[in-house]
Amino acid sequence: MAEMENDSVTEIKSCELIISRVFDAPRELVFKAYAESERLERWWGAKDFKTRVEKLDFRPGGVFLYSMRSPDSRQMWGKFVYREIVAPERIVFINSFADEDGNTIRAPFSPIWPLEVLSVMTFAEHEGKTTVTVRSVPFYD
Repeated sequence: MAEMENDSVTEIKSCELIISRVFDAPRELVFKAYAESERLERWWGAKDFKTRVEKLDFRPGGVFLYSMRSPDSRQMWGKFVYREIVAPERIVFINSFADEDGNTIRAPFSPIWPLEVLSVMTFAEHEGKTTVTVRSVPFYD
């Protein structure tokens, strides 16, 4: 969360973004949606954007490099560098914006957005439904 120092200056002391969603599907199937190129292209990315998987090396140390094209044909790139994969329970990765060669770049919408973000994604199944929770924090190596 951002803490206000005064009325005109905001300094981010610590922040964590947590997103959770329940899917009406078993955990193994939901996990595959993150692990297979064909599945990722069908759903990953911003609303109304077309995603193309350029590279998916789904293993610790591997990279997921993708492009997204907006309805007005603007294109941006992103990547994950996987740190830990425990199927079908958890995926840990460093997320960043990228150029088409996979080099990390600043977010196109904000010069103060973290260059890299550490994300821990967990998959929990209960009664045939799967809850995916992503916890993300700025990553400073």
